[in-house]
Amino acid sequence: MTPTIAGVVVEPIWKELYEAARAAQRPREISERVYAGGVAAAVESASGRIYTGVCVDTSCTLGICAERNALFNMITNGEGEVLRVLALMPDGSCAAPCGACREFIAQLMPGRYQDVEVMLDYSAQRVVTMGGLTPEWWI
Repeated sequence: MTPTIAGVVVEPIWKELYEAARAAQRPREISERVYAGGVAAAVESASGRIYTGVCVDTSCTLGICAERNALFNMITNGEGEVLRVLALMPDGSCAAPCGACREFIAQLMPGRYQDVEVMLDYSAQRVVTMGGLTPEWWI
């Protein structure tokens, strides 16, 4: 049976990404200066594997977004192409990658980043492409 949310058909890969991000999220205070997991992300690589990451917020600029953390996990595991990105906010909604994460994806896949799919609204199954979010890269 095809899963649905409020009558909207959910592609199985998006359900997998959502559940992987939710499982990784686990918001927690690491120290008085470091908080992790407010936002979680899951990415699907070109091989079909799913990689996750969480945001790491610090008292200075040394933190990292969940999306880039997931992408770094993908790269650490020997892959360099991403197909889909899902970022899970603390309230369970999804959001678009920030400018730094969009820039990283564009630099990771110059000339091909436009086709990367991004989940904007999981409950409505609203998906856009990076090309729609970032139509003209600066380089």
